[in-house]
Amino acid sequence: MPAIFFMATIALYLGGTAFSSAYLSRRDDTLSKIALGITGVGFLMHTIALLARMVEAGSVSLTSLHDALSFFAWSLVLVFLWVDVRHRIHVMGAFLLPIALLSLVWAAALPRETAPMLKTVWVHVTLSMLGTVGFAVAFAAGLMYLIQDWLLKSKQFNVLYTKLPPLDFLDHLNQLAIVTGFPLLTLGIITGALSAEVARGAYVSWNPEQVWALVTWVFYFIVLMGRMTVGWRAKRAAYLTIIGFGGVVLTLIGVVLKGHAPVM
Repeated sequence: MPAIFFMATIALYLGGTAFSSAYLSRRDDTLSKIALGITGVGFLMHTIALLARMVEAGSVSLTSLHDALSFFAWSLVLVFLWVDVRHRIHVMGAFLLPIALLSLVWAAALPRETAPMLKTVWVHVTLSMLGTVGFAVAFAAGLMYLIQDWLLKSKQFNVLYTKLPPLDFLDHLNQLAIVTGFPLLTLGIITGALSAEVARGAYVSWNPEQVWALVTWVFYFIVLMGRMTVGWRAKRAAYLTIIGFGGVVLTLIGVVLKGHAPVM
């Protein structure tokens, strides 16, 4: 049963992504409304899929990378829906929905079986994925900032320019996403280390994905401190958050290559 709702979610998110992308080049807001409607239905299907998965597993099912990626996509779409409804920034869908869609497609290719782990590991996975959502939003905000900045400097006041939010808002969103995501990732790393100590007798095993996760944490710590203390300009922060999210993706790839288990 969860698989049916899961595949329906992928199809609906694909439709939402398509209409959101088409909206970038059209002045009519009808496409954005269709995208929001389709994505909303997809989010409902996704929620049912997650709940059915938990019922099937008999517990909070976040001990496989399949479930972790699915939860990440669900959380990211929730952020998009909130931003769209609250701030009426329809263009966010063209930048966030593709990430959610690719995450679900990636999850569909991974085993659904959960590995034997501590029952509390879901806390680590949840916090880590929510932190990753923050970095994904910062990535999208940074990308939109650079596009809008380029359009302004090149004086290309086209349809895309009118749809993208002002630079100040994008800069604020970028910083807010990092400020939110970094503490969550920090708590995720701490709870993961505690779980590893209970399960294996060592807080850190220094495997490649753990090392890369720590490198990513240090990178975002430097970005956060640079923004809050040194006063790094918005454009530099935009570039850095795009690079940082690339590090997050590489960490996830490392986990997949290791054997489909969440980082501990």
